[in-house]
Amino acid sequence: MSKKAALLLAPGFEEAEAFITLDILSRLGIVVTTIACHPHNQVISYHGVVTLADALLEELPSTLFDAVIIPGGPEGTVNLAANPAVSAFIQRHDEADKIIAPICSAAARVLAGNQLLKGRRYTCSGELWMHHSDGEYVMEDVVEDGNLLSGRGLGVAFDFAFQLALRLTGKPGAADFQAEHIYYDRWRSDRLR
Repeated sequence: MSKKAALLLAPGFEEAEAFITLDILSRLGIVVTTIACHPHNQVISYHGVVTLADALLEELPSTLFDAVIIPGGPEGTVNLAANPAVSAFIQRHDEADKIIAPICSAAARVLAGNQLLKGRRYTCSGELWMHHSDGEYVMEDVVEDGNLLSGRGLGVAFDFAFQLALRLTGKPGAADFQAEHIYYDRWRSDRLR
């Protein structure tokens, strides 16, 4: 049975972080559902890309996914953080020990901003971590702590996506095979150190 991931989208989301992750997971057979976290299926990204989400958050009151992906974007993460339904969705998945996967500003703004890190180690972009006391900031590209997998920012979106895919599939060979089509030398050399 295929693993399933929820990709949370709010107006102003960072499209490259969202679409790189969606692309990599889809290549590895993981079903990604894009979820609009506002009243309309149409979501406009940070750079004005109009995206039609697969579902509305309000339509999924009890659905559980294997992972929840939270892309960054200054406006997008502010919108996600301000939405109580988003916090409840993330918390429900966290309590079910599903993977919570924020990238860029999402770990600080959405998770730490709503006391959802629960002391876990994480990474995020810039100095956003300085404004939050929840969680333990680590200056690394990708940080894993239990079911939390965080990525520092857009520059590490491929590393973040491949690590998430590896966690979901448990198949290093499959991740390596796909990575060689995209940036094999870097992925392989980083993993062999």
